Amino acid sequence: MILKTGDNVYVTDGRSRGKKGKILQVFPRTNLVVIEGVNERTRHIRSRRGNEKGQKISFFAPVHASNVMLVCGKCGKPRRASVHVTTDGKKQRVCTKCKTAF
Repeated sequence: MILKTGDNVYVTDGRSRGKKGKILQVFPRTNLVVIEGVNERTRHIRSRRGNEKGQKISFFAPVHASNVMLVCGKCGKPRRASVHVTTDGKKQRVCTKCKTAF
């Protein structure tokens, strides 16, 4: 998976299409990412005891990684990323359009 926490991404599909945000959490086994400000859900929690109230908790639900594109720092637009191996043998994510590292 090319995506990492802290990356700026653009949502390409779904109800939140067109939104940009920062990745908060990555689930590589299931190919899901949680993005700040995208796919907000509300969960209603019942009161457990008689003296406490029920609550509404809002959270950001995961989005499938295939519906997300990395935003290039130089271009400022959503771009595809490719992985290049440097001379040191380290892998580096690179923008396919302007060839700069993410």
